[in-house]
Amino acid sequence: MSRSISLTDRIAVVTGASSGIGRATATALAEAGARIILSARRIERLEELAAGLKASYGVESLCVPLDVRDQAAVADALGNLPAGWQDVDILINNAGLSRGLNPLHAGDVTDWDEMVDTNIKGLLYVTRALLPGMVERNRGHVVNLGSVAGRDPYGGGTVYCATKSAVDMLGRALKIDLLGSGIRVTTIEPGMVETEFSMVRFHGDAERARKVYQGLQPLTPEDVADAILWAVTRPLHVNVQDILLLASAQATATMAHRKTE
Repeated sequence: MSRSISLTDRIAVVTGASSGIGRATATALAEAGARIILSARRIERLEELAAGLKASYGVESLCVPLDVRDQAAVADALGNLPAGWQDVDILINNAGLSRGLNPLHAGDVTDWDEMVDTNIKGLLYVTRALLPGMVERNRGHVVNLGSVAGRDPYGGGTVYCATKSAVDMLGRALKIDLLGSGIRVTTIEPGMVETEFSMVRFHGDAERARKVYQGLQPLTPEDVADAILWAVTRPLHVNVQDILLLASAQATATMAHRKTE
């Protein structure tokens, strides 16, 4: 007997859906029958993904181009969703990034602002826009993408690690705020996942980004999407508080076994 709940016709919002974990998660949810609100800054990628989801799984998607750092735009876009899209059941707070790998005393304040504004404030803005509806309906699930870096700090990642530690604590505190509401809260904390993450961190330096994953098999976006799908399809009396997901070759944020060529 299956203990999974059905996602058929449930509405899920996925931020950062244009690539990587967000794209893979939107695909996994659509395959499970959910209708997806796709959000990211790159509208052409969202439209391409929406067409693919329709063709592959027959599900409808709504594209909402959005920079989560813009509080007014978030409130307007998510507070005025079209009819038939307003009863959001699942929120995947995936939009996030890292910039630079310098010690704090040599850090770039612009990079810091981008990480704090996206990873923390953006998550808060999106959640604040959608959570009242979940509370009113007495159902919903908020999934926040953290990182192993939120548990295990490393040199040069000070601000990024701090933002992901904040995501972990926000999830824990939110669960307390929502106790008795019927709303579930989950934090997913991946280790190394081969996406655009390192390209973004190193401002487009492809060679430096490639070396991050050299000599080992990192997680794929689909691996993380599988974990998210599992968490949101547990029976309603089950709340998966957090999942730490590492590649087999990785032990901590900085310790990994790499094969030599």
